[in-house]
Amino acid sequence: MSERKHLEGFGSIYRKSFKRKRSDGTEYQYVSPNWTVVYYHHGEELREQVDSTEERDALKLLKRRVQDLGRGIIGSKEERVTFEQLTDNLKTDYQVNAKRSLASIELSISHLEKFFAGDKARYITTDRINSYIAKRQEQGAANGSINRELSALKRSFSLAIQAGKLFHRPYVPMLEENNARQGFLEHGAFLALRAELPEYLKDPVSFLYLSGWRSGEMKSLEWRDVGTDAIRLRAEKSKNKKPRVLPLRGELAGIIERAREARKPECVFVFHLDGRPIGDFRKAWKSALKATGLGKLLPHDMRRSAVRNFIRAGIPEKVAMGLSGHQTRSVFDRYHIVSEDDLAAASDRLFSHLERQAEAVKVVPIRKAS
Repeated sequence: MSERKHLEGFGSIYRKSFKRKRSDGTEYQYVSPNWTVVYYHHGEELREQVDSTEERDALKLLKRRVQDLGRGIIGSKEERVTFEQLTDNLKTDYQVNAKRSLASIELSISHLEKFFAGDKARYITTDRINSYIAKRQEQGAANGSINRELSALKRSFSLAIQAGKLFHRPYVPMLEENNARQGFLEHGAFLALRAELPEYLKDPVSFLYLSGWRSGEMKSLEWRDVGTDAIRLRAEKSKNKKPRVLPLRGELAGIIERAREARKPECVFVFHLDGRPIGDFRKAWKSALKATGLGKLLPHDMRRSAVRNFIRAGIPEKVAMGLSGHQTRSVFDRYHIVSEDDLAAASDRLFSHLERQAEAVKVVPIRKAS
């Protein structure tokens, strides 16, 4: 190794040298024309070859690396990490862990890449993230959608740090969301909506309305999960990764019986369209909404409606959560399970109770002592 040139407070630069043999067998000292810079991080010596034969270029790179250390950026390894590498690692993480929201994360990435495609990770700063947020808001994206995209970006940085590819991540701001859901279907409105749906969707949609299950859980339901008196959803098919039991009673039993009569031997799914799994039915859903004039409702609103129906029917909250697959009680606050009509009915019951109490109490005057 040739003699180092030290730059006080920064590190040093040098040209590598090593022995080589000539054709006649004699040795000589070979010195690389390119420079190598040396700097330190937490006592560890870091080296990097300079793509230049000029000493001034080596000194510039050394100073830049030391400045980078002050900002939490370490060496050329971080410089090479791109947005595409970040998101590829994120998708791989979802695939190897069999996460069911892979399609959702891919949608978030598709929005992010329109803004950050080709960027080096180190240049995805908080300022640029704020610019992305502003751009998405201009496009009319809801805060909840933007937050899911920001969460995907934050997770991709975390994975890169875990893998030792990055040593820091930018601050990723999150937006306020209004999580209170307003969409509900009263029973009469549901019956009207169901009447306008195609035949193949009537029972699957009714199943959602009566069970409180998620659409994905309904679509993936297989005959091996169906017993004579109950459906036993396997943990790997449940979004919260917990098994669930749904007793088959009343109309639910009728839905499963009709599905059994329409069963295709080659199809494992309970609900299907000519033997094929049920896919995206948003177009049919919107047509039915338009025909009934019900406005902007989502298929997920049937899940909310089911939970509220459970509570109105007097089913304890814990049991209702077991039926629908909710893990925390916060669902009742988030879904506004208690409506204004529920509050009015509660007030009527209160005052009726007080009136009955007043009628039952006989006031006996106290005699004065003589």
